[in-house]
Amino acid sequence: MDEDIIPYLHRDISWLSFNYRVLQEAKDPNVPLFEQIKFLAIYSSNLNEFFRVRVANHRNLLRVGKKTKKQLEFEPKEIINEILDIVNSQQEEFSKIFEKQIIPALRKYKIYALRRTDLNKDQVEFVEKYFQDNLLPFVQPVLLRKEKIRPFLNNGALYLAVWLKDNIKNKVKNEFAVVKIPSDHLPRFVQLPSPKGRNYLIMLDDIVRHSLKWLFPGYDIEDSFSIKLTRDAELYIDDEFSGDLVSKIKQSLNKRNVGPASRFVYDREMPDMLLNVMIRNFNLNKYDLIPEGRYHNNFDFFSFPDFGYNFLKNLPLPPLHYCPLEDAKDIFKEIANNDHLIHLPYHSYDSVVRFFKKASKDPMVTHIKIILYRVGSKSKVMQALMEAVEAGKQVTAFIEVKARFDEKANLEWGEKLEKAGIKVYYSFPGLKVHSKIAIIRRIENNEPKTYAYLSTGNFNEGTAKIYSDLGLFTADERLTSEATKVFSVLELKKGQHHEFEHLLVGQFNLRQKLVEFIDIEIKNATKGKPASITLKMNSLQDQVMIEKLYEADQAGVKINMIVRGICSFVPGIKGFSSNTRVISIVDRFLEHARIFVFHNSGNERIYCSSADWMVRNLSYRIETTFPIFDKDIRTQILDYLDIQLQDNVKARIIDSKGANKYKMTKNDLAFRSQEEMYYYLKRRLETI
Repeated sequence: MDEDIIPYLHRDISWLSFNYRVLQEAKDPNVPLFEQIKFLAIYSSNLNEFFRVRVANHRNLLRVGKKTKKQLEFEPKEIINEILDIVNSQQEEFSKIFEKQIIPALRKYKIYALRRTDLNKDQVEFVEKYFQDNLLPFVQPVLLRKEKIRPFLNNGALYLAVWLKDNIKNKVKNEFAVVKIPSDHLPRFVQLPSPKGRNYLIMLDDIVRHSLKWLFPGYDIEDSFSIKLTRDAELYIDDEFSGDLVSKIKQSLNKRNVGPASRFVYDREMPDMLLNVMIRNFNLNKYDLIPEGRYHNNFDFFSFPDFGYNFLKNLPLPPLHYCPLEDAKDIFKEIANNDHLIHLPYHSYDSVVRFFKKASKDPMVTHIKIILYRVGSKSKVMQALMEAVEAGKQVTAFIEVKARFDEKANLEWGEKLEKAGIKVYYSFPGLKVHSKIAIIRRIENNEPKTYAYLSTGNFNEGTAKIYSDLGLFTADERLTSEATKVFSVLELKKGQHHEFEHLLVGQFNLRQKLVEFIDIEIKNATKGKPASITLKMNSLQDQVMIEKLYEADQAGVKINMIVRGICSFVPGIKGFSSNTRVISIVDRFLEHARIFVFHNSGNERIYCSSADWMVRNLSYRIETTFPIFDKDIRTQILDYLDIQLQDNVKARIIDSKGANKYKMTKNDLAFRSQEEMYYYLKRRLETI
């Protein structure tokens, strides 16, 4: 293939298309109202991280030399301009959804979001007292004095840019100030005195607006507009190959909130005169500027009060009790007899917790080893590990301290586990460990036997309630012996090379095996034999793998893909991808599992994985991709993929136009894959 003409969508443009799918959920009238509000929060939270990391990266690329720029596969300035155009358009739509759809819908249920001009006498008294009692110590008013007074805007904090007029000696003089909106200390949504049957609330921003007169006595308040500065959050540690990495990260964490600007968000109603004052005072340029609506930090919608109206939320799908493991008298005997697969969050996470709890108390267990990428602030699994040490077990934890935005939490867990007596290993310089596996060694009949838990998701009880992941419990020696090798790699660091026959492991055989499996499908297709590939993942960005998929498509391989987020592969291009179908599912649970299926002449190769098909995952991380051998579990996974591919309610068609069209047609019977999967698993449990 000619590299100059291969269709390829830049990863960040594709990511913005994914985040728009989140915004689509916020404006879908079929989504319960409070869930629509939650999707506004998810969209905003996603975008905030995107600017702090990805846009910050592009901004830094603008400053590199010409020789370095020539080595890039894109022009940073063009990408930034395209990003800003897309984001500006999406932000306008966001404002319309909130103002024209969400606010009127809330009113139907007697929920009223008031502005300061809407307040009655009792509410004014409440607001003024609330300000005096709660906000006054935190608002930090500062007059702007060009070079003399230039306040530092905290990363992600909300402020009001205030336009004042000073009437001194009958001469009107413009003055300007900033005032902090202390949403980091107080609820963003404040409930107001309300008559029976109605619910009034006001945003913290408007309480501060109402109270500006007390902060600037002697001035006339001309107007005020909300602003927010997002700072560069990338730590630039992935390419460091020397020194004490953990120490460097600890030092770098302090820099995260004082990095250079990556986005200055402002109310699009702000007059140019005031915007120019902000630009001068905070050393901004055109690439920093993002107009939004009246309110920012809309991820605070996560805390929007529900007033007890549960009927405006999704119908509950309580986690299913996986009785084969949760009720087993001897969980290890049950796993020794059969492999077990749990589908999160449809199944309860209790099987995982019980696996470690039983191991911590079992006198026959001698060793526990685990890889930790993201862990919840409260963790029964971590508690079980500490209890295991107290019981005399040898416990080893490998902690990835470069898990973005979880570095601090992971370091704290590392210190806590070390104090408990657990042997803790930390990251390699220049390499992330993204595997999600654990092993338990137990003495049975005077011989050591190993049990493993292999997963697509983290050991995190919180995200296990909302992330769709797969977890395999196994005592199959083909898998447990090689899972043990993964821990040897991590503990020896620069130790001997390991051969993996069954597991596909990043840095060893993952990329080459995936290419080999695709080549087999290509070979079969060219011979006229059945050939197909089905892939489910979060992101598809690796250009080499995309070219290989284009090659397979043109050889006649039938390809189906379910890609939640980034998809740099471009479907529907004649001569490249006319035989490939790609969908994305965005629904109440975050699709996080990775599954790879290759037809292999009818003897399907079925793998679950921690790895997406991105350069970083396939080339620069320790990932674990594990085969499914158990016949019943293979059937489950193929059924799971079939259910997802049938989705016509939450599936969007990924095509060359980027339209994100829903898959459903007028004559289709609604088929929502996440609900169908829940009841599929429930029916299976009822037959046990």
